Amino acid sequence: MSTSPPEHAAQRLNDRFDRLPLRERKKLKTRRAIQEHALRLFTEQGYDATTVEQIAAAAEISPSTFFRYFPTKEDVVLTDEYDPIMADVFRRQPAELSPLEAFRAVMADLLPEVVGDDAATLYARMRLIEGVPALRARMLESMSAGTHLVLRDIIAERTGRTADDPEVQAFCWAVLGVLQAALYHWLDGDAAYADLPALIDRNLEFLGRGCPL
Repeated sequence: MSTSPPEHAAQRLNDRFDRLPLRERKKLKTRRAIQEHALRLFTEQGYDATTVEQIAAAAEISPSTFFRYFPTKEDVVLTDEYDPIMADVFRRQPAELSPLEAFRAVMADLLPEVVGDDAATLYARMRLIEGVPALRARMLESMSAGTHLVLRDIIAERTGRTADDPEVQAFCWAVLGVLQAALYHWLDGDAAYADLPALIDRNLEFLGRGCPL
């Protein structure tokens, strides 16, 4: 999988945001601003020492507004704005592709842009998740209520199955599992930011072969 120059990737990612409905774009912009202030404060003074009130003050919002965007303090680390973009790109994939082939195409399309634009933020979030037990515990809950549901609904739609189909559920968790494995490999190793798309594609290809060992 090739990567794109960061400035071109960032522009294309912004273009994708621009295609979303205005209401969604405004929500994503506010969510990102809150998260940027939160990550800065976590870096400066530590996760446990940073309060929601401090994050809200830095972002110039009220604590109640913070909780409209992030149900808990943990969610400000775990949440990102890529799910609606992923869903949009996924639905544009050719019908003849299998669900896994379509997902690999989505990742090949989006990941170089994410790496070019937000790799440092992603790395900081993953480091926090690795180092804070409460975040690691919340991550599974967040996946169940966020990306897993988005992916589940798209796969169900694409295959003509119901969202509660056990095989749809198993497929989605398998995909998320190999994504997590790639992220932790990237985090724990010496891989550069630009290597992440290739690591993820390798894991998805391995999944597609039935994970032979």
